Amino acid sequence: MSNELILAISGNDIFSGGGLHADLATYTTSKQHGFVAVTCLTAMTEHGFEVIPVDPTTFAQQLNSLKDVPFSAIKLGLLPNVQVADLALDYVKAHAEIPVVLDPVLVCKASHDVEVSALRDELIKFFPYVTIITPNLPEAEILTQSKIQSLDDMKEVARKLHELGAATVVVKGGNRLNKEKAIDVFYDGTDFTIIEEPVLEKNNTGAGCTFASSISSQLVKGKSPLEAVKASKDFVFQAIQHSDQYGVVQYDI
Repeated sequence: MSNELILAISGNDIFSGGGLHADLATYTTSKQHGFVAVTCLTAMTEHGFEVIPVDPTTFAQQLNSLKDVPFSAIKLGLLPNVQVADLALDYVKAHAEIPVVLDPVLVCKASHDVEVSALRDELIKFFPYVTIITPNLPEAEILTQSKIQSLDDMKEVARKLHELGAATVVVKGGNRLNKEKAIDVFYDGTDFTIIEEPVLEKNNTGAGCTFASSISSQLVKGKSPLEAVKASKDFVFQAIQHSDQYGVVQYDI
């Protein structure tokens, strides 16, 4: 049995492409033991794809149940509201000695501007306590209140996120700036590194969750943040290549 124990604090994707399913599949592929504290459920309803937060008391009970587990790393995914995020932040603060990867998922809808603003402020509170953050372009724009239209903009946003307290930043460009290449910007407060992979015309649902989970997995194996990000970018590329109609597939790699 693996003694590399990793906790994913993440949501349940009812279609299994992303969220806790992607996290656990990634850890299993790496022969590591994954745990989950569930932040939310999801469902397709007459209103579309809905996020249903776990009751904060129930979420607190989950975290309390895990208090004696000697985790090697923590990965944070979808935090559906400030109450759940606050509890997760307290848990992270109590585990300052291990790597923590924050995927700052911001479900952005025009009708939820107030919620998004409050969650933005809450996520920034995590920055000083995490090893690395992995926002995509829309998330990076919300977190820094900037527009990203070029590679230089991505670098500037990475610098701003570092100034907000994040030790290491990966801004995921996806295919928005370049339809041929998925371009990410890595910044550790000193140097910028541009990481590229070809854009694949395949289902990439769960790619962001898999990327953050893989980084936590690689950090546990002793990789540096940059090495962990490069290895994870390659892992996600392969997972997208093997994707099915529900999302990326990790276990065929």
